[in-house]
Amino acid sequence: MSELSPFLIYFLASLLVLASPAMIRNALLLATPVLAALHLFFNIEPGMTASYTVLEFEMVYLRADKLSLLFAYLFTLASFISTVFALHVKDVRQQVAGLIYAGSALGAVFAGDFLTLFIFWELLAISSVFLIWARDTERALNAGMRYLVFQVLSGVLLLAGALLHYQETGSLMFDHVGLNGLAGWLVFIAFGIKSAFPFLHSWLTDGYPEATPTGTVYLSAFTTKVAVYSLARGFAGEEILVYIGVTMACFPIFYAVIENDLRKVLAYSLINQVGFMVTGIGIGTALSLNGAVAHAFSDVIFKGLLFMSMGAVLFRVGHVNGSDLGGLYKTMPKTTGLCIVGAMSISAFPLFSGFVSKSMVMSAMLMENYDYLWLFMLFASAGVFHHAGIKIPYFAFFAHDSGLRPQEAPLNMLVAMALAAFVCLFIGSQPQYLYALLPWEVDYWPYDLTHVLTQTQLLFFSALAFVWLNKQGLYPPELHSTNLDAEWVYRKFLPAGVQRGLAFAHNAKKSTVAATVVHMNSIRRSLSESSIAKYNLSESWPTGSMVLWISFTLVAYLLLDIFIYK
Repeated sequence: MSELSPFLIYFLASLLVLASPAMIRNALLLATPVLAALHLFFNIEPGMTASYTVLEFEMVYLRADKLSLLFAYLFTLASFISTVFALHVKDVRQQVAGLIYAGSALGAVFAGDFLTLFIFWELLAISSVFLIWARDTERALNAGMRYLVFQVLSGVLLLAGALLHYQETGSLMFDHVGLNGLAGWLVFIAFGIKSAFPFLHSWLTDGYPEATPTGTVYLSAFTTKVAVYSLARGFAGEEILVYIGVTMACFPIFYAVIENDLRKVLAYSLINQVGFMVTGIGIGTALSLNGAVAHAFSDVIFKGLLFMSMGAVLFRVGHVNGSDLGGLYKTMPKTTGLCIVGAMSISAFPLFSGFVSKSMVMSAMLMENYDYLWLFMLFASAGVFHHAGIKIPYFAFFAHDSGLRPQEAPLNMLVAMALAAFVCLFIGSQPQYLYALLPWEVDYWPYDLTHVLTQTQLLFFSALAFVWLNKQGLYPPELHSTNLDAEWVYRKFLPAGVQRGLAFAHNAKKSTVAATVVHMNSIRRSLSESSIAKYNLSESWPTGSMVLWISFTLVAYLLLDIFIYK
């Protein structure tokens, strides 16, 4: 029993839910993460392994250490909160997809070899896309297809890298990989796609806002965090990750500030927060790695809380466009208050969870002399407060009075948000309990005068800037608009470029063929009228001359067809 991986509990539950009547499904859904958590706490300890052999390959489906256990605790907690939030949902597709998705995340973090990791990597993709498609709109269908293409591509690259790694080393064990060869780079890009690296991120900002109100909560918890775990396992200390992470932390701010869809704002914010984690992994010290995984833990909870608050608004109002909301605090005061807790957590207010995890990464940057990059991350921290800490609650619940008077969120939604808010406050006020779970030894305490004063000043002046910009009419207004992102390249630019290229090639072929025919006819007339008739070729081989020119013409047509038309 101790060698049972927790993912099996989720997979078995998905089958039971699929076959059970509606009246007992909620009980099964709630029992699943509870049983998984009990199994984790009482039966699985660091150092435990379990495997089986397939075609002479050892498939390690359980490798427990402090890193994998931390993410397992996180995913179990996140799945419980997400399940409570979705108790009102009667759609079996979403219920089963959520269980398989959470189970696949657990399977991935306990995978000890690349083939096992690949299996759960693909199951993550296949199960999660149904949480987008379940919204049953054309936009959701199209966004889900694009999402799936990226996820499957990530899996293909992971498999290719794993096979090359096996060819180079003779082992499929998933440990530190590094960037020393093609295999490492393929695996790195595979992890990068799921982490939403710059220019590989559009699947997230395209797909997550189109998911169901409850589906987005699941999505925010698992995919990118499995990728963060994988980077920490395979590429810790690779300096390129520092620069990628800083870029991830900074560029989404500009999109989030001008975005009208508040769930899309949170999608950009998710990339921003993953940037802090990636930076910590790239630095590679014990403090930075602890900070990265601690911030992953914090982010799943406070980002889930923010997505839940916007999901509650979407559930009651039908949309989450900032330009059409405002004044909702009058009839949704509990949701408003819980959203503010999430906003303060992501903004890293002292006594909230974001403060005790993000500060570890920031401190590690200064210790390793990344002073200039630290300034960029300071800008990113201020930007987070603007677009997630202020913009989300302000435009959704305050701002102008939209005249909307929706009911308060359902009880199960409020309970789920309250659980997440409690975790945010508990971690923020008692960080030693989170620090005790971290994989590396912790010699750090966030509540010293320097950290608290620096963060308080940053928050104060950021709030002051927002108020001044808003009063002066300089803050970007909430407008119905389409903002061009990296997805424009493959959704618009490349298809249009290919179409124009094919049209140009087709027209070029027609023009060239027509010109060639005219030129051939001119040559033929010239030859028939010239004195070449006196030469031996025309006298001795008149038939051969015609064959020669016909052959030349056919070859010209063939070359035109191969190189111009195709």
